[in-house]
Amino acid sequence: MLSELLKEHTLTNHQQLEKMLVQRMKAIRSTDGYIDLLQLFYTYFGGLEQEIDRYITATELPDYQQRRKSAALANDITALGGTPQAKAFGTTLPTIQNTMQAYGALYVIEGSTLGGKIISKMMAQQLEIKDGAGLSFFNSYGDNTELMWDTFKQTLNNRVKSEGEAAEVIESANQTFGKFKEWAAR
Repeated sequence: MLSELLKEHTLTNHQQLEKMLVQRMKAIRSTDGYIDLLQLFYTYFGGLEQEIDRYITATELPDYQQRRKSAALANDITALGGTPQAKAFGTTLPTIQNTMQAYGALYVIEGSTLGGKIISKMMAQQLEIKDGAGLSFFNSYGDNTELMWDTFKQTLNNRVKSEGEAAEVIESANQTFGKFKEWAAR
């Protein structure tokens, strides 16, 4: 199954990015620090979504609008007193020139929801957030997170029909992880 191949073939890039982001999250001690983290996700995922939108629509993936993250990120930033920054573009993003590459990038975005509950609790504790303000991105699917992830993986497994398409999705996911790591390090 493609979802298993993706997990296996993106593991190194995924772990490197995750390590960088977790260290950053653990160091957050102020609302401004948290806004900076949200800006990182907003600018990168927002730029990615604009590229993905050219190839994936509700016709291609019926729940695609529900899977978009930039609006939740912008709302979180605004709720905490920040102003969303300009989205990433050009060579700061992975190459997305077809549907398979778009799915590879979307795999990274969707995978980011899996740790959301843990991150949300960590941020709420570190910043003493009692009303949930600024946590909608990390709480994205709430109790439906596993279901949404499984549905996405099933769609991906059913959509990709050849080894060439699978290789393209995997390459795009790796490029998406790598470019996000570069974006986070800037």
